[in-house]
Amino acid sequence: MKTAVVVLNWNTKAYLRRFLPGLLSSCKQAGADLVVADSGSDDGSREVLQKEFPEARTVLLDRNYGFTGGYNKAFEVLEGDGYDYFVLINSDIEVDDGWLEPLLDWMESHPECGICGPKLHGLLRKGDDYERISRFEYAGAGGGLLDRFGFPYCRGRIWKKVEQDRGQYDKCSPDVLWITGACLLIRSSLWKQLGGLDDRFFAHMEEIDLCWRAQLAGWKVNVVPQSVVWHLGGGTLPPTSPLKLKLNFRNNLMALEKNLAGTYQTQGLSKEKAERKAARFLRVRVYLDYCARIAYFCIGKPGLARAVRDAHREWKVLRNQAPAQQQPIPGAKVSGLTGIFILLK
Repeated sequence: MKTAVVVLNWNTKAYLRRFLPGLLSSCKQAGADLVVADSGSDDGSREVLQKEFPEARTVLLDRNYGFTGGYNKAFEVLEGDGYDYFVLINSDIEVDDGWLEPLLDWMESHPECGICGPKLHGLLRKGDDYERISRFEYAGAGGGLLDRFGFPYCRGRIWKKVEQDRGQYDKCSPDVLWITGACLLIRSSLWKQLGGLDDRFFAHMEEIDLCWRAQLAGWKVNVVPQSVVWHLGGGTLPPTSPLKLKLNFRNNLMALEKNLAGTYQTQGLSKEKAERKAARFLRVRVYLDYCARIAYFCIGKPGLARAVRDAHREWKVLRNQAPAQQQPIPGAKVSGLTGIFILLK
């Protein structure tokens, strides 16, 4: 099991110093290689990597290509090195020794699983230090799903509310729709099969699209509750950022448009009927987004209202650059779409 654990870094020098030592230790214990792909940082990150972490392999990119482009380019460099598994992990995640082994064991014992990930717990900043908490963390919690209107949520997190992890999801089915890109393990062969991440997304919700496509290709996506990591979150864009909101609205629409028709086909609809149903679904979502835009204006947040408007404008441009639609594997099963199949039936 040759594994590359890859951190994508962009101007997070402080996180490298704080979280990389533990990640290095755990990778050595698991027999994995730690790779840091730097996206043209200008905050001294490259000097820190060279002087303080010479054991970590580095991939130096010429500029910031976003989450999608950065990982795609990093894995292009690593593809010829014979890795069985790739791990995507954020620079603001803290780990203990032993977090990686359950994920690798799961993949080896479940050949039908193409992507898996740990449970995410929260990490709070306390002055110059950090405190682990036993509550789920917003980004991925206990595995991701979509509601009946196509909005993402997680087991252990709905909207901004997160639950205490009391093991309530540990005995549930491990099947979910998506694993957060904050910490995600994928078979290298599947990464190649899917063509990596969709560069149009740049950042946010690209992992939902990746996991969805994996299931349409006949693979399962699972949470492995024996593995837990702690995520700080918001290290690149704060939750109140209009750019973050724009990317979320825009990329949610792209993921739905790419994958809904294929998913409806797995439910027995013909290609033509599936495409018509997906188009109706998207019209409802556009209307709901319009309502959200009005709501932001009404509560005195015009910047967020403009972000929703810009998201739709960019989606209309980017949809014309979409790759060929993926045809679902006959018999493929897509998990984690709560109530989405009965909408507009």
